[in-house]
Amino acid sequence: MREISCESITNLIAQLCINANIYIGDDIKTAMQNAYNVEESNEGKAVLSDLIENIKLAREKQIPACQDTGMAVVFAKIGQDVHINGGSFEEAINIGVAKGYTEGFLRASVVNDPFLRVNTKDNTPAIIHTEIVDGDSIHFTVSPKGFGSENMSSMKMFTPSDGIEAVKNFIIETVINAGPNPCPPIVLGVGIGGTIEKAALIAKKALLRNISENSNLPHIADLEKEMLMKINNLGIGPAGTGGRATALAVNINVYPTHIAGLPVVINMGCHATRHAEGVL
Repeated sequence: MREISCESITNLIAQLCINANIYIGDDIKTAMQNAYNVEESNEGKAVLSDLIENIKLAREKQIPACQDTGMAVVFAKIGQDVHINGGSFEEAINIGVAKGYTEGFLRASVVNDPFLRVNTKDNTPAIIHTEIVDGDSIHFTVSPKGFGSENMSSMKMFTPSDGIEAVKNFIIETVINAGPNPCPPIVLGVGIGGTIEKAALIAKKALLRNISENSNLPHIADLEKEMLMKINNLGIGPAGTGGRATALAVNINVYPTHIAGLPVVINMGCHATRHAEGVL
C-alpha cells in the first residue's frame, strides 16, 4: 500500500489547472497549422493565423489562451493500492482548483446554484470523475471546459432501428445548429452506447484523446473520418467566417448498450480543447 497525501494532490491539481489554461496541446497546434495550410477562405485563413499566434503568445507571456478559463473537470484514475491520507480526496481536489484559479489569476466562472447564480469566487466546485484501476499511483487529467462549446452539446436517445445513418445526421445537424458559437474549428467528442450518463461521460473523455489518433476500432475510425470530412464540407469555417476548417477532429467512443437502446451524446470542444495531465 502506497501513501499519497492530500497536500500533494492539492498542489498537483493547482498546477494542472494553470498549465491546462496556458499550454495548448501540440496535437491541437499541429492540426491548426495543417488547417491553415489547406484553408481556401481568406477570412478563415486570417482567423487561423490569429489562433496560432494566440497559442504562441499564451505560452510566451504565461497567460490563459482564452478568457473563459472554464469549469474544472477532473478525471482521476486511482490505483487500488493507494491510500490517501491527510483529509478528504474530493476536498483536496477542490482546494487545488481554488488555489490554481486564484494564484494563476484565472477567471472564476462557477456559480453556486443554477438559479441563484452567486459566483463562488474560486471556480469551485470541480466536476470530479473517479475510476479505480490497478497500481499504486493516481493519474489526474484536468480539463477546463468553457461553456461557449459546452452549451452547444447535445444528446438523443435513438432506437436501434434508427441505425447509423440517423446518428450521422444527428452529428451533422448538431454542428450546423451550433454554427460559430463553439469557436470553430471545433473538436467533437461523441459518446455512443451505455446509458444516458455513460454516453455523456465517454463523450467528454473523447475530447481528451490526442486528435491525431483515430479509434482503434476500424469501423469507428472510418466513421470518425467520414464525419470529419462531411463537417468540413459544411462551409462554417474558422469562427464561422466560412471555409473548410470547421472541425479539427471527430473523436468517437463507444460502449456496450441495451438491446432496446442507442444513446448518443455529442460534447463540443472549442478550438483549444484544453487539458493537462499529471501523476502522483
